[in-house]
Amino acid sequence: MGVTVEEHTIYRYPFEYVVASYLRKYPSPMEKHITAVKTVEEKTDLSSGIIYRRRIATCQNVIPQILRKLSVLKVSDVYLEEESWLNVQERIMSMKTRCLTWTQYASLKEESVFKESLENPNWTEFIQKGSISIKGAGLLNCLLEAFAQTFLTQGAKKGIAIMELLLQEQFGSPFL
Repeated sequence: MGVTVEEHTIYRYPFEYVVASYLRKYPSPMEKHITAVKTVEEKTDLSSGIIYRRRIATCQNVIPQILRKLSVLKVSDVYLEEESWLNVQERIMSMKTRCLTWTQYASLKEESVFKESLENPNWTEFIQKGSISIKGAGLLNCLLEAFAQTFLTQGAKKGIAIMELLLQEQFGSPFL
């Protein structure tokens, strides 16, 4: 079956500020579940100027202990891969994230975009869409998907709040 989550927000800061904050966002004491983020590949396309990055995030397993009785869910860390394409000229950064853990049982995908707001060139629009689908867990599929949907929704909202705080700390009051 699967579940989806969507978020949309406007950061009242220029695109360059938002992207810089995003790339420094984790690890952070504001989000204890993400323990490390490592850039494993970075290259610039000389003809287009697009900067490609591939990063691996290490996250604590947040699945409730009761569900970790299943041996496949009994892992301490979960790994996510994020690919991003930053086009500074067009002021847009697209990202795709997927879970590298439990790929035989679950598909977790997220697509996000930061882009200059049409409303105000000093603001940045953020759009995020995520989906998760569990397979092979029988009757637990729906329960695990419901948990994942709640966690993803809370995580997206928390990520936006962290960005707002980082932007304010680094660059002061929002732009009008």
